[in-house]
Amino acid sequence: MYSILIIEDDPAYLCVMESFLQMEGFDVRSASSGQSGLAMLREMRPSLVLCDIMMPEMDGLEVLKVMKGEEELAGIPLIFITALGEYADIRRGMVAGADDYLSKPFSSDELLAAIIARIDRHVMKKQDTSIVQEQLAELQEKITIRELEVLKIVGQGVTSKEIAKRLGVSLRTVEAHRSSLMNKLGAANAASLARWALVAEQLKG
Repeated sequence: MYSILIIEDDPAYLCVMESFLQMEGFDVRSASSGQSGLAMLREMRPSLVLCDIMMPEMDGLEVLKVMKGEEELAGIPLIFITALGEYADIRRGMVAGADDYLSKPFSSDELLAAIIARIDRHVMKKQDTSIVQEQLAELQEKITIRELEVLKIVGQGVTSKEIAKRLGVSLRTVEAHRSSLMNKLGAANAASLARWALVAEQLKG
């Protein structure tokens, strides 16, 4: 199971994100300050961090700086979540080493897409080669060419609306493909489907 640490000092945003991501199958922990977030980071080593920028005492940029300075934390992807929407602010975060940036307010669809796009892809690299080959064979046997196309785009962290636009189909059709994929692959939630999306990226066609 992918684990996510949310560092956010706004209780309302924190509660909404935590509840939504838990429903999507992620192991979610949360911290309300930069200091407590770093302590939890060192303890749990999550798959990904969602971090607010504007926080008292230690802001998100300081959290990221500490992470980049510690070898065991440096490789963990981080997405900034903040009300700062100006280009200069976005650039500061990306130059500092953030993997992505979500401006408040954002939809649950946008949040999920960003997470799937940035989730720790080293998980796939660490898997035994024979297991990966079995998963590839299972994909080829169970899903259609169109479903494979949708699954690969899901792995890019694209929203359902964007998938519909790229493929020239309706949003309802995309949701039907997602539902079919989850049923065929036994993926009970978005986190499970994201794992299959990583496998799909290795298939041609």
